[in-house]
Amino acid sequence: MIDRHAGATPDSTMTRKKMTKHMRTTALALLPAMALAVLAACSSTVVRTPSTGAGAASSTPRPGASIVVQRGDTLYRLAVNNGISPMDLALWNNIAAPYTIYPGQRLRLYPQDGRAPAATASTPRPAAAGTTGGASRPPVRPTQAPPQPVAAPPVASSIAWRWPTDGQIIGRYAAGDPTKQGVDIAGRGGQPVRAAGDGVVVYSGSGLVGYGELIIVKHDDQWLSAYGHNRTRLVNEGTRVKAGQQIAEMGSSGAARDMLHFEIRYNGKPVDPLRYLPAR
Repeated sequence: MIDRHAGATPDSTMTRKKMTKHMRTTALALLPAMALAVLAACSSTVVRTPSTGAGAASSTPRPGASIVVQRGDTLYRLAVNNGISPMDLALWNNIAAPYTIYPGQRLRLYPQDGRAPAATASTPRPAAAGTTGGASRPPVRPTQAPPQPVAAPPVASSIAWRWPTDGQIIGRYAAGDPTKQGVDIAGRGGQPVRAAGDGVVVYSGSGLVGYGELIIVKHDDQWLSAYGHNRTRLVNEGTRVKAGQQIAEMGSSGAARDMLHFEIRYNGKPVDPLRYLPAR
């Protein structure tokens, strides 16, 4: 028999770790849409995780298709209902922040220069040695490795970024990895978390699973910063903050240890914070 009072078994510990990682991955994938929903001035200040489709990691364009905005529609909801990220729908239709749409407006569900993907012709395989249908040929091998993609240079920012807290970096940004969309900075519970730049608090709450007590600051129409896992939030939505102003206390909400998860986003998409924060 298993002693219910005994410590967790290795299997149960591993299961909890997998569940925690899955929840955090899902939550991280949702942040662009959630931040966009906040900036679009939703009627409720409470951010709730949408039940369907909002966390799609990529959009599915529908060449030639469009929809007409009805009264009460929002860009966020139309995007979710059509399997498209809100940011893509805004970009495809040249809709700038704060992403306002109007009844009767027609929105494309594909990029302006989008076309139906051309059918890819199948490449015949060379006949294997000793088989009929042609002379045998040695297999063709590439003479060199294919070129690796070059990382795009960082987008220029007019924000005078500052470090949001002190401490050792224990997690770094990795492009394309939904679990590494910012940096993790270790510290002690209660130490100050500061605004990385001047701006307005557009979200302050714990409605996004995996981030704990979260604060999002809008610096301008393109730039956001996010501060997760706080112990205490010291600012409310609508508060104007200055760079270096304390906005929270570091904690472990939604995390396994005291730390700050910090992100910088350009047009809703994460960028590497270390390319913008000053060297230290």
